[in-house]
Formats: sequence, C-alpha cells, structure tokens
Amino acid sequence: MASLRKRSFSLSGHRTSVALEEEFWAVLNDEAKKTGRSLAALVQFIDGNRGPRPLASALRLHALAVSRTRI
Repeated sequence: MASLRKRSFSLSGHRTSVALEEEFWAVLNDEAKKTGRSLAALVQFIDGNRGPRPLASALRLHALAVSRTRI
C-alpha cells in the first residue's frame, strides 16, 4: 500500500493540509514546473476550479488528466 505524504498550503487565506500518494505529488510537481508555476500556485488554481469536490480528489483527478495527456 502506498503511503500518503501530507503538504500544507494557504488557500483563500486559510491554511489547509492535503495528503496524497507520492506518485500524485510527483505528477503535480512536474506539471507546476512545466507551466512555470509553484506547486502552491497550481494547487490554488485547482482549488479555485474544483466545485464541490474535495481538494484531495480534485488534485488526484488533475494529476490523472495530466498523465493521460502525456501518453
């Protein structure tokens, strides 16, 4: 079973922590670098567009979508 890695961010003026598997963080970090953003800026962008979905789920789905476009 993959272990979760927790990271903290400030979103909309509030601190929040998100726990994801390292594989998802790797994809998100790579995407942030490729788009010239910090990881925090990418997370903030995804947070602003996630609707009612939990942040961790939105991050996983974004990472999955990015991975699919790179195949």
